[in-house]
Amino acid sequence: MRTLPNILITGTPGTGKSTLAQQVSEGSGLDWVDVSQIAKDNKLFEGFDSDYGCHVLNEERLLDEIEDQMEEGGKVVDYHGCDFFPQRWFDIVFVLRTDNTRLYDRLVSRGYSGKKLEENIQCEIFQTILDEARDSYEPSIVFELPSNTSDDMENNLEKIAQWVEQYKNNVNAIEM
Repeated sequence: MRTLPNILITGTPGTGKSTLAQQVSEGSGLDWVDVSQIAKDNKLFEGFDSDYGCHVLNEERLLDEIEDQMEEGGKVVDYHGCDFFPQRWFDIVFVLRTDNTRLYDRLVSRGYSGKKLEENIQCEIFQTILDEARDSYEPSIVFELPSNTSDDMENNLEKIAQWVEQYKNNVNAIEM
């Protein structure tokens, strides 16, 4: 058992993953692993998808890049995909879900349009990321959280903070 947990926060783009991960990190002392930023900083791409207007992540290179950090523990990872991360890396997985109307507005305000907008909305409608998480990790560590309002964000932050404290207490009890 790691001294500090590794947490994955995942969900469709626009559900609030990065905001929540940053707040969890600040409140818990865990390190925020911003996968998108690491990929940009280290040029961990295998091409560019012109249909979606975005780079294609080289998952193997990313995993190699962050493996040592993940083995240490004490990380909060956020990314819109989750099935390529090793199951052993995470102690808990939170999947953020957002009402389609709110998600649509958030994505449009980010400049999403066309196929990229449509497929991300469909991804949320069909709970693709939630199903991916449930298929990739032990179901007992996968939790769905609503992420529609600032109250939801505060409640999610509080739930995760309580979970982190419980994890730390359990580790301390085992060490005694």
